[in-house]
Amino acid sequence: MKFPENFLWGAATAAAQIEGGYLEGGRSPSIWDNAPAKKIKNGENCHVACGFYHHWREDVALMKEMELKSYRFSISWPRVMPKEGKVNEEGLQFYSDLVDELLKAGIEPLVTLYHWDMPAWVDAYGGWEDGRITAFFLDYAKAVVEKLSDRVQYWITFNEPSCFLMNGYMQGVHAPFKRHYLALPKFTKIFMKTNAETVKLIRKIAKKQPKVGLSFAAGAFIPKNESDPASVEEARKKTFYKGMGTMNNRWWMDPILLGAPVSAYGVYRNGGKRVKEFKCDFDFIGINHYEAFNYSFFGGDKGVDRSKLRQNSLGWVIDERSLYWTVKFNYERYRVPIMITENGVALEDKPNKNGKVEDDVRCRALEGFLINLDRAIKEGIPVIGYQHWSLMDNFEWAEGYEPRFGLIYVDYKTGKRTLKKSAYVYKDIISTNGENI
Repeated sequence: MKFPENFLWGAATAAAQIEGGYLEGGRSPSIWDNAPAKKIKNGENCHVACGFYHHWREDVALMKEMELKSYRFSISWPRVMPKEGKVNEEGLQFYSDLVDELLKAGIEPLVTLYHWDMPAWVDAYGGWEDGRITAFFLDYAKAVVEKLSDRVQYWITFNEPSCFLMNGYMQGVHAPFKRHYLALPKFTKIFMKTNAETVKLIRKIAKKQPKVGLSFAAGAFIPKNESDPASVEEARKKTFYKGMGTMNNRWWMDPILLGAPVSAYGVYRNGGKRVKEFKCDFDFIGINHYEAFNYSFFGGDKGVDRSKLRQNSLGWVIDERSLYWTVKFNYERYRVPIMITENGVALEDKPNKNGKVEDDVRCRALEGFLINLDRAIKEGIPVIGYQHWSLMDNFEWAEGYEPRFGLIYVDYKTGKRTLKKSAYVYKDIISTNGENI
């Protein structure tokens, strides 16, 4: 097994989950900083998180030790635009210095413009339910692209719109914790317009030829019989037309990647006459993937006994075949090169008496996911990189700090970092370009 030449082996993080320093360096609060304690497990918050704002040089050194070829990180919107109309040069310089340090270490920076940390001042206008957010976001994006695009080539406009919009504005489980079920078409259109305008902006003003994409929380149904063509076609159809297939995949991807309208459940309609305006010609799409749709509580296969299946600490089923089918079905429908921008396993990791973190479950899952990714590549699907989630343990949104996704263990009391066993396994994979899996 060997992956393509110049494959972007890396790891991913998000600003709100690792940075801390929430009122330092001219930053203002985000909707996650202001989350009510009762909305976060154990009443925790992300005000300090991993302290990356103060430890970033140390963390880049650990990335270099792991031989990462790339690092996907997000920019904190409230650090760059702490209030309406104000660009915070100190905040921009923080990211500029980070980019320089990454390049010095031989690591390609992959920049996500929005990974859920909307400034509180934008939320006060109505957030994604108010069309004024488009202009606010473009002002922010313009400042970032002008500052970094002489060195940054890879741009991801948004991370998982299905999650931050539906969890935040329908389910009420993520910030800003609203339950506006009938508002789905409205905030979807506002988001898709903002995304399309952002892609145009990047292509217009970037100093270095940009490669632009968007990270989707994508998934697939695994065929009940993987060698039976009829079973494969049934799984393909469900992947875009049933449950999570409709609302996680097609609702978002068809308008943005095909310029095609979508309707769902006889109530929701997305796109209409304006749908062509939402279509984007991406250089790649990011796929964030953790669990097959078969195991979903929303429209998954009936009669699945999860107690007999491998699960992570969040109860998500670990079935590495799902990455192959997710990549396959999505590429065959949309025909855009793919980067895996998130994939990993949450565990309740703890150091042993020798101070080592033996995360064998993650090691096996990492290898299993990559074997299945290689299967897709061998079939001719253009996969340009793999970003493990996550570089380090971090603030897992409403779940707080208990789930640990990292290759690096973080002691939240002291800030001490420890490379887990999986970090060394991943380093070995990278150094051989996957030959030793």
